[in-house]
Amino acid sequence: MDNFEWAAELSCAVTVCDREGFVLYQNLKAKKTFESYGDLIGKSLKDCHGEKSWKMIEDMLESGGSNSYTIEKRGVKKLIHQTPWHKNGEICGLVEFSIEIPETMPHFIR
Repeated sequence: MDNFEWAAELSCAVTVCDREGFVLYQNLKAKKTFESYGDLIGKSLKDCHGEKSWKMIEDMLESGGSNSYTIEKRGVKKLIHQTPWHKNGEICGLVEFSIEIPETMPHFIR
């Protein structure tokens, strides 16, 4: 996948898939996060998601909607944001950002 140099060393995990749900790109953090699955480039997200999660992925690819939620694994809290990426106005796939949430984080109302 071209033009993702900016994401390579981000402090959050970035995974990009195509319109059919095949992984096109993972930055270094995503590769480390999902290393137990092996190399995911070229693999289908369907193979590593349950039925309910896969349905949500399909829905986002069809509708263009986004999905955000938080998780906690082994004491680490993360914000997950999944959203379509576009080229020439057409949905081409999804990008997922997985961002670790600090223990203390200010919240501002503006």
